[in-house]
Amino acid sequence: MPHVSLDPTPDQTFRIVATDDPAGLYDFRRVLDESRKRERAGDIEGACNVRYDAFRRLYDMLPEGEETILDWHDPASRAAIELAWFSAIDHFLVGDWEMAAGIFELILEIDPEDHLEATTPLAYTYIAMDELDSFDEIINDISDKHADKQILLLWSEWRRGGRLPDGTLQRFRTRFAPCYREFTAPDHPVTPEYLADIDSDHPSPEALARELWLQTEHLWLLFPDFIEALRK
Repeated sequence: MPHVSLDPTPDQTFRIVATDDPAGLYDFRRVLDESRKRERAGDIEGACNVRYDAFRRLYDMLPEGEETILDWHDPASRAAIELAWFSAIDHFLVGDWEMAAGIFELILEIDPEDHLEATTPLAYTYIAMDELDSFDEIINDISDKHADKQILLLWSEWRRGGRLPDGTLQRFRTRFAPCYREFTAPDHPVTPEYLADIDSDHPSPEALARELWLQTEHLWLLFPDFIEALRK
């Protein structure tokens, strides 16, 4: 059986150290690479399973009821956090809100500096779950510089009372005009031009807006009334 420990660092964080692990189950860098290879090969279900199994191993090794912050600068510990994040996104994309929220919350416990910005998809998840009190507790942790912040504020108010606050809507229209146009457009084609733009070193605001739409499109298929309200 593998021997896995959480070794403390001078910074009061912990590093994952595994020995006697010939299968590499706790070599989270190897596991992360494996999930990526499966995804590139088109084995999406296999990649998701690899990530979720890795998350379960990480979860089981964390001491219950104790604060355990992983060392982001340690490659193995960082890979474990990234695997958990990708698994949370997997659940988020298929609408498994409770599992997605639980994993995102765990990530924020083991990485309170939120290097992967798990707070943002967690906020979307809370609204989808109609857990608006939980949403209110974290929304201020999202920067006003992100278009997500305005979308989240608008969607949460729409879910609460069926209205879009004029001030927030105006900020969205003016400060994030490409995103507003994208979210109110009838079509969102993934064209060769878009792919070249988003893969470039400096994607245009229009490409970033389309990327945000595509990352959240599953929400708007489930909750189309919000997009319809934006268009009006």
